[in-house]
Amino acid sequence: MTNFHILAAMGWRPFFQQQLTLEEWDCVIPVRVTEQHKSQLTVVSDSHTFSLPVVPSMPALVVGDWLLLNEQHQFLRLLERYSCFKRKSAGTGNDWQLIAANVDTAFIVCSMNEDFNPSRIERYLALAEAAEVEPVVVLTKADLTEQPEQWIDNVRSINKQLQVVALNALDSSCADALSDWLKPGSTVVMLGSSGVGKSTLANSLLGEARQLTQGIREDDAKGRHTTTGRSLFPLPNGGLILDTPGMRELQLADCHDGIVSAFADIQQLAEGCRFADCQHHSEPGCAVQAALAQGELDPRRLANYKKLLKEDELNSATLAEKRAKDKAFTRFVNYSQKESRKFKGR
Repeated sequence: MTNFHILAAMGWRPFFQQQLTLEEWDCVIPVRVTEQHKSQLTVVSDSHTFSLPVVPSMPALVVGDWLLLNEQHQFLRLLERYSCFKRKSAGTGNDWQLIAANVDTAFIVCSMNEDFNPSRIERYLALAEAAEVEPVVVLTKADLTEQPEQWIDNVRSINKQLQVVALNALDSSCADALSDWLKPGSTVVMLGSSGVGKSTLANSLLGEARQLTQGIREDDAKGRHTTTGRSLFPLPNGGLILDTPGMRELQLADCHDGIVSAFADIQQLAEGCRFADCQHHSEPGCAVQAALAQGELDPRRLANYKKLLKEDELNSATLAEKRAKDKAFTRFVNYSQKESRKFKGR
């Protein structure tokens, strides 16, 4: 009999329990994916941790997923996710790459040095909003600056309502600064580029060195790619932290609503434009351009808003085209197999 109280510490909740059928209650083993490798997954049940081979019949899985296994530890099905982070595959790939699943909070980790980039923060905010996950901007390397308040103000200029925390990731007391989001059974994913201190922060929260770390490059304060896989770790206080590799490229797709939410101030201004289809360039009666001229809107922010919308539109169209081709190919294969069976033995 599954001990759901123990599973709750790993993030199990009524949302998943309600997906079980009456027949499954006594004969399935719920497990959560804690590590992902090319040919196998590391999963944890209510009693132990073990490896699960990846087989072709499985859907695309990612760290944070909840799965159902039979008594022989064979995969049965994936439970519906209540949140999922995904991006367009890096490079020229025309497919999705899953980042994390079943997450409650996203720590958008940035360092208070030359690598600080408001446009990159906005990109991560759009991703978090699209996943319907609460974003928290975590500013690291507080030990290297005498005025962390200026960096906090820089983030708050993006959105005054943003939750922002400045800390030294090497300091064990950082767990106290983040305790509001590290509740028992809650899952936090850390997002950010290489070298911002995600793995260092994970080690401090865990109270031990579980993740490898490296220093930043001295010439431009950019980080070296250290973490190469995604891992979900239970924290001493009962929360769970999901460390991810630094993403050199974060292409948005099917993220329109997330972008609109991340740029709610511009969207609100746009409602005052004379034309409903205003592109906020040189149209008469454009409230966005008026705010820009009066210094009420940062030109960089407007440019990034337009850039992300254009990128999302292009990538979404590309992925939609690929999905249509995949469906057409599947129908062709099914038809060919049906015809082959029809004439078999004649």
